[in-house]
Amino acid sequence: MDKTLPDLATAVLGIEDGMTVMIGGFGGSGAPIELIHTLIDRFIATGHPRDLTVVNNNAGNGHVGLAALIEAGMVRKLICSFPRSADPVVFTERYVAGQIELELVPQGTLAERIRAGGAGIPAFYTPTGYGTDIAKGKPVEVFDGRAYVQERWLKADFALVKAHLGDRLGNLTYRMAARNFNPLMCTAAARTVAQVSKIVASGGIDPEAVITPGIFVQGVVEVPNPAQEEDLNRAGARFPEVAQ
Repeated sequence: MDKTLPDLATAVLGIEDGMTVMIGGFGGSGAPIELIHTLIDRFIATGHPRDLTVVNNNAGNGHVGLAALIEAGMVRKLICSFPRSADPVVFTERYVAGQIELELVPQGTLAERIRAGGAGIPAFYTPTGYGTDIAKGKPVEVFDGRAYVQERWLKADFALVKAHLGDRLGNLTYRMAARNFNPLMCTAAARTVAQVSKIVASGGIDPEAVITPGIFVQGVVEVPNPAQEEDLNRAGARFPEVAQ
């Protein structure tokens, strides 16, 4: 029952070519930077994993985190709400060059598709997107005189999330806005690994404070001082570092 992992490299070992990977974050809030960078290190060393489908709220910023994952050439398709955020140069260049696919999903619909995947609901109806390009090719039904678009669940092979506290059983709490897509993604993935600022003993988290129950988490790795995407970008950081 002890789900603690010895290091970040071990945490990302199960991600293979062609998998769908959910990565938490609302911008930099809740983004598991260290897990992402460790996955890139593995790709540089081995050439794997590649051809990933990534589900995230945005397309990354600068040259760290998700943007660095895309820049490394590891991502075949991105499913997100905001491909144009503060500094999306990496995604924009790849997309214009035809090197990455995009599935654009309204933010509320994205959250609900992930939630549906975790709840075992294969499809639902929403009025959001009706009459737009987003709804093209999707079934439409009328309820109480209003048109609704059918949206399918989203599930993943793997989820990488960032939490605040975790115990050895995988129970998680989140800090402030880091409680965004992360809890939903934990439920929708076949395997979830969480980086946490501190691992506490079983029973060290008040059950009333648990946001993600450990049944949805397969691995926990401690990262005491996690990097913040916005801080890295303000400092002009790149991952991996480019020799000058």
